[in-house]
Amino acid sequence: MNYEEAVCALNTLQTNASVLDQVRKERSELPDRQLQAMYGFLHRTGLTVEDLDPLNIIHVTGTKGKGSTCAFTERILRGYGFRTGFYSSPHLIQVRERIRINGQPISKELFTKYFWEVYDQLDGTQGPHGGSMPGYFCFLTILAFHVFLRERVDLAVVEVGIGGAYDCTNIIRKPWVCGISSLEIDHMSILGDSIEEIAWQKAGIFKPGVPGFTVRQPAGPMTVIKDRAKEKGCPLWVCPDLEQYETGAGPVHLSLAGQQQHCNASLALQLIADVRLVPPTAQKLLVSQAPAFQPSSIMLKGLEATEWPGRTQTLRHGPITYYLDGAHTTGSMQACVHWFRQQTQQEEGGHRGPVVRVLLFNATGERDSAALLKLLVPCQFDFTVFCPNITETITENNADQQNFNVSMENVLTRCLDNQSSWQRLSETETQQGSELLIPDRLPLLAKTRTHTLVFPCILSALQWIGQERDGVLAAAASSLVPVQTSVLAKATALKEAAHISVLVTGSLHLVGGALKHLDPSIAS
Repeated sequence: MNYEEAVCALNTLQTNASVLDQVRKERSELPDRQLQAMYGFLHRTGLTVEDLDPLNIIHVTGTKGKGSTCAFTERILRGYGFRTGFYSSPHLIQVRERIRINGQPISKELFTKYFWEVYDQLDGTQGPHGGSMPGYFCFLTILAFHVFLRERVDLAVVEVGIGGAYDCTNIIRKPWVCGISSLEIDHMSILGDSIEEIAWQKAGIFKPGVPGFTVRQPAGPMTVIKDRAKEKGCPLWVCPDLEQYETGAGPVHLSLAGQQQHCNASLALQLIADVRLVPPTAQKLLVSQAPAFQPSSIMLKGLEATEWPGRTQTLRHGPITYYLDGAHTTGSMQACVHWFRQQTQQEEGGHRGPVVRVLLFNATGERDSAALLKLLVPCQFDFTVFCPNITETITENNADQQNFNVSMENVLTRCLDNQSSWQRLSETETQQGSELLIPDRLPLLAKTRTHTLVFPCILSALQWIGQERDGVLAAAASSLVPVQTSVLAKATALKEAAHISVLVTGSLHLVGGALKHLDPSIAS
């Protein structure tokens, strides 16, 4: 069995769109059902929760920034010479990105080897357990633990999937330390309708006697986090601002752009400090202010060298600059907009001639697309382009990016809804008419300041935006799905622009699909 066959088998564990609503209902009625099932699945693969204790797990949750925090943490630990494991989600291009050893996705060979070992054990024990197999994320979590144990990592950084209290990763019994990044409203159908309910879920990863760290939170969720820490017997620390750390050589430099990364970096520094030496005040379960110590040179180098693709990432291809950020909540989108406007202000001013701004957007799941798009209006885009998270064609056979949780009809309808939302927002901004760019099959283009288009896949959208001016995309021309001739007609503004700034945002899966074409080296 090769890698592609392993991924295809993994995809059969995805929840089909037709039963996903029922699963969500069951989660609301029996929230710990998935977590309880996880113990049985783990045992069927030959492991117990006690077997996970030697992994020295750093467990991190939050709404935004938890992935970046984990990336900073893992990179610093690697700088100290530790052999690290890193489990994160979702993946951008290939599923093996979710399980990393020493910062690198495990090879296709290792993924295939361990996948079939775990899959066969679970498949072979279905009979006595009612024919049950774990779901997609649950299986990958078990697989990650197996990989980390077999590959003998010194420490493992584990990012929570959704929530915390009932997340599959919360079978961890004795983590080394726990962290909570910034909180915000998200995944309401699973976690609750208020940020306080969400905070209760997130703080569910706290364990007795295990130090917990959180960044500054709003008053309501912070109260909940404190109460949960007291309930769990967890000493809780609040991270200082990054500017409070003393380096002796000016401010701390981060490789990841954006002001929002500052609190993520501070949380990472605290997670890898010597947290076993807990002061007496913390042992009384009082909330303490974590000290702003002087980071070591290894810590500083780690913060400067961290790579986390698809988050405030910039790629320059000749006259086109791509800004990629997987923001998908209101808070992360606000940060994305601030970063994009700051970066474009610096770069666009150096070009002689017209500059064109393009938005490539998609949003998935239960997220409020209109609210996200409203935040993007001040960026003053000349073109807005919408497409589903399909990399090349509607019929492509890309196992790593197959998603059975939604139907094709649903994702295409969502794109048209997003287009309509943007048109209404644009009409609110200005009542001035504009010429009809595409006269047929793409309705409601008139009376908007920004030309809007919908494409069937990411490559088609990128190639239209690039107008044959991006040499990297030109190499993929043979894969272009046929689309309406009028849509592919050259847009004069794009063809003649001195510079084109493209923001790709709204979904990490969209960003991953774009990166597959814009930076083919990371897909190999």
